[in-house]
Amino acid sequence: MEATNVEVRNLTPEDYLQLKTSMITAYEAIGGHHWTKEDIKRLIAKFPEGQICVTLNGQVVGCALSIIVPYERFGDNHDYAKITGNYTFNTHDAKGDTLYGIEVFIHPDYRGLRLARRLYDARKFLCESLNLEGIIAGGRIPGYHQYADAMSPRQYIQKVQSKEIYDTTLSFQLSNDFRVKKVLKNYLPLDNESMGYATLLIWHNAFYDPDQQMLLRRDYIRIGIVQWQMRPYNSIDEVLGHMEYFIDAVSDYHSDFVLFPELFNAPLMGKFNDQAPNEAMRSLAVYTDELAERLSKLAVSYNVNIIAGSMPRIDKGKLYNAAYCLQRSGAVDYYYKIHPTPAEVKEWAFTGGDKIHVIQTDVCKIGMLICYDVEFPELPRLLAEEGMQILFVPFLTDTQNAYNRVRICSQARAIENECFVAIAGNVGNLPKVNNMDLQFAQSAIFTPSDFAFPVNAIQAEATPNTETIVVADLDLTLLNELHYYGSVRTLNDRRKDLYELKWKF
Repeated sequence: MEATNVEVRNLTPEDYLQLKTSMITAYEAIGGHHWTKEDIKRLIAKFPEGQICVTLNGQVVGCALSIIVPYERFGDNHDYAKITGNYTFNTHDAKGDTLYGIEVFIHPDYRGLRLARRLYDARKFLCESLNLEGIIAGGRIPGYHQYADAMSPRQYIQKVQSKEIYDTTLSFQLSNDFRVKKVLKNYLPLDNESMGYATLLIWHNAFYDPDQQMLLRRDYIRIGIVQWQMRPYNSIDEVLGHMEYFIDAVSDYHSDFVLFPELFNAPLMGKFNDQAPNEAMRSLAVYTDELAERLSKLAVSYNVNIIAGSMPRIDKGKLYNAAYCLQRSGAVDYYYKIHPTPAEVKEWAFTGGDKIHVIQTDVCKIGMLICYDVEFPELPRLLAEEGMQILFVPFLTDTQNAYNRVRICSQARAIENECFVAIAGNVGNLPKVNNMDLQFAQSAIFTPSDFAFPVNAIQAEATPNTETIVVADLDLTLLNELHYYGSVRTLNDRRKDLYELKWKF
């Protein structure tokens, strides 16, 4: 699998040469405008946390530059030169109330990966962290020159807002929750594509607190779980199309994770009904590498960490049930199910794996256990000892009895290991696929059981046996408080003088 690594970080002066190349290419249509190295160094010196870049495999391919201004000083009738202090950035005032976006661009060769959205999200997070009222920016309307003879800028903007016209810049900004406050004339006189016009864009910080100088960093994450309808598929493209629909939906809610069920691609086994069950599962494994690679690209593109349920994988001639974590940074992690069920061994000849590990993602430490594995309390405890905060459990169960084993054990693991546990399963029937007839699921997110959590220790759950998604926010600070100040503290109160748990390898 080709490695892809995406990172959003603060810009440094050493990034300038790569930044310059990307900037000139991005703005070729308006003469290859670019900031000088002295401009960038001055901006970083004034407001280092406001200068954000995105890298792809170590290469700077885009950036978002910002300053803080007391907006009333400038008002709505300003131009680019005025707001930037004639390009000196002397207008930056750390005591101001508004984050002003002075630049966002992505190298044209890397557009389509939703990298600009990451920059916008990083800028919003910065605005919230600094407790500023909102973000304001002047936005180009590069498609306007094609319609200038037929309509005014205001009419053009209205048609973009109603989606009658697509503008590469404005349509994207609207989709990222910015609204147009007014039209600016002669904002960037050299911008011939926009005919010198620009939109005055605003994004309001819903967390703004006028009584606080600084808003503390929010330490919660958002996860989405997919309760997946089993349906006949004829190709890997159909499976991925179905998955991308859910990935897109969960990404629109700015989720950090999306979880799919165990063996979600099993409907493709219908193509191998003429084979013995174990051979059919091996044939299904042929798709796994391609699925993982393409899902990894979707994780990067949609800026969401994908827990890709599980898929059969052949490794050194043996067949394993593999769970994948495809991170939005491009990193790929997997583990092999430790305990295949007796039926999985008999029918499909699965081999059990011999390793588990905690995965450090960009937001927290996670673990993965496939279905039956969560019924063995030793495994989650080993992960908890490594600092796991969320356990993801993709499962596949045919009866309600089997489902209850997974559910009840998952709830127990959340309580005893003081962590969140998310489970996602398949629903529906596959009468034309051998050995995959029935599915039962009620996907859910479980919490520890103490005063800070829901009284039933359930953060969210799906309607049973219905294809759907569940999205919920999890506050990680509650786990830290539980570890040290909970009514009971199962991790801290263990009698290690009497017993211990060890991994033999």
